[in-house]
Amino acid sequence: MVISAGQFEAEAPPVAPEKESAKIVGRSPWEIAKSRLRQDKVSMAALIVVCLYVLMALAAPILDRLGVIDPQTQHYNLVQGLGSVPSGAFGGASLEHPFGVEPQTGRDVLSRLVAGVTLSMFIAISATLMSVVIGTVLGIISGFMGKWVDFGIGRGMDLVLAFPQLLMLLALSPVLIDRITALGVPPGNPSTVTYLILVLGFFGWPFFARIIRGQVLSLREREFVEAAKSLGAKGPRIWFTELLPNLWAPILVYLTLILPTNVSAEAALSFLGVGVRAPTPTLGNILTDSVNFLQPDPMYFLLPGLFIFTFVLACNLLGDGLRDALDPKADRT
Repeated sequence: MVISAGQFEAEAPPVAPEKESAKIVGRSPWEIAKSRLRQDKVSMAALIVVCLYVLMALAAPILDRLGVIDPQTQHYNLVQGLGSVPSGAFGGASLEHPFGVEPQTGRDVLSRLVAGVTLSMFIAISATLMSVVIGTVLGIISGFMGKWVDFGIGRGMDLVLAFPQLLMLLALSPVLIDRITALGVPPGNPSTVTYLILVLGFFGWPFFARIIRGQVLSLREREFVEAAKSLGAKGPRIWFTELLPNLWAPILVYLTLILPTNVSAEAALSFLGVGVRAPTPTLGNILTDSVNFLQPDPMYFLLPGLFIFTFVLACNLLGDGLRDALDPKADRT
């Protein structure tokens, strides 16, 4: 049986039209990092806690003006007995004062904690930004320039790290605070806050500069840096246009790690008598005052300690999560 060409063409199945191939859309490193971070439930919970503290710090002055919180009004009728401790259970807790009241003064503990977060966060964030800016600039210059520039900046780091930081803070505080006041800063707590920011920022930059220097030592040999040099780009342009955008990952991770360190440092300095003075509240001076009432009013001691502990833990967990999300070689199995 002979099959003609026409019959073959008629019986042959029609060829399906070619499907349009799906477009492959690449993701930026930041999008990949965000996707990895969203999958980490612990880091996301820590991020929520940190955001709540930041919102609390921003909202506290507004709430104070609106009368929602009242960190200064004293209620002597709510404290009684030897030592003027709060009457009632849990530090005098009630619907009006959910966290109780302060011994001796009767001020609302919740209001003082919320207001204290603002100043503590302001000191810690300002000192952290100072450390990050100084450490980033000097780390980039040291790693890129090398030779005698690297040697000089490196010895400067060693000199700062060699100082006994705690003893220097305690010994120099009266002199430096008076000098800051002489420069025009109002005396009292404004001068003290300025001193804390400058000192914490100054002693924090060498650690960060070393991290950035190590990153720049590897980046300066990359092709994009060589291409920028061949096009005539000079030092500052290469530092801040070519190298800095490739350093945002360690900068972000280190920022989340040094911020809680400065919050703890502010509390420690308040305990040692160098911090902000009452009645202006900070987490540090509230915790320092609560130590005197640990036995008769343990809630007054636990609450500021819990505020500091929660924030420090959340920042550290967030820093670990960011480090894993931003590191393409991290093990996520």
